[in-house]
Amino acid sequence: MAAIDVDALVVRYGDITAVDGVGFTVESGEVVTLLGPNGAGKTSTIEILEGYRRPDEGSVSVLGLDPIVDRVRLAPRIGVMPQVGGVYPGIRCIEMLRLYAGFHTSPADPEELLERVGLVDRARSMWRHLSGGEQQRLSLALALIGHPQVAFLDEPTAGVDVTGRRLVRQVVRDLAESGVAVLLTTHDLAEAEKVADRVVIVDHGNLVAAGPLAELAATSGARQIRFGAPSGLDAAGLGSVLGATVIEESPGEYRVDVEPTPTAIATLTSWLAERDLPLADLRAGRHRLEDIFLTLTGNDTDRGDDDDH
Repeated sequence: MAAIDVDALVVRYGDITAVDGVGFTVESGEVVTLLGPNGAGKTSTIEILEGYRRPDEGSVSVLGLDPIVDRVRLAPRIGVMPQVGGVYPGIRCIEMLRLYAGFHTSPADPEELLERVGLVDRARSMWRHLSGGEQQRLSLALALIGHPQVAFLDEPTAGVDVTGRRLVRQVVRDLAESGVAVLLTTHDLAEAEKVADRVVIVDHGNLVAAGPLAELAATSGARQIRFGAPSGLDAAGLGSVLGATVIEESPGEYRVDVEPTPTAIATLTSWLAERDLPLADLRAGRHRLEDIFLTLTGNDTDRGDDDDH
């Protein structure tokens, strides 16, 4: 039995169908990232799984239980990390963790959790004095205080600095290795690539793709070469030599939609060498998650706020 099972889920808000027949599973010991543009149906799906409302059609189960009917039995076995809020602004970090620990029969050690999320030196600091990234890390610790078997993590790295992101990624991987089923939502596709065993992509309430990243990449179309070089180089000239269009996606970052054969790579590096242009980095392979995401959902990745309804 899957730890999380979503089957033909439909969620409506009046005449608006926010989720339209979505289905996927999350196994114990697996990290699945739920992706989609704003308004795609992610939040509505998570709210159903967390027991905040009933499905209009279809069904969900978490650890074999109905999130609403079996809420009393299920609540101690899941951890929920909201993106914002849920903490008294005047309470200190260690006090908040101890308070949450009191809600569970066998809680994790608050001091140990602070160490895991890199907040030991902020133990006596009040919530309102933490940076946004520090608040996110404390919210993650609060979600884990009860040793959950299933963890719902909403934007766990939002506003978190580079060091903090590494800590969060390690915590997520440690959870999976200990057998916890993790369902994570994020708009940071680079982070999703680093932590997800599988991705589920929804758009306009519909499931558009699901599977391991490598599997999705293998079916996403052409392969490509990406490289870093000085901004403003003669992309048209290089493209004529390679027989493909060269696109400067951002200053100094280029993409060539061409099969990354040894000949194509040699042509690229030779062209740069002849002009005494440095090569900052070179990546050859299938599309990144960002490219797959944009291909499947279109370029309209910001449709307003994060409210799915």
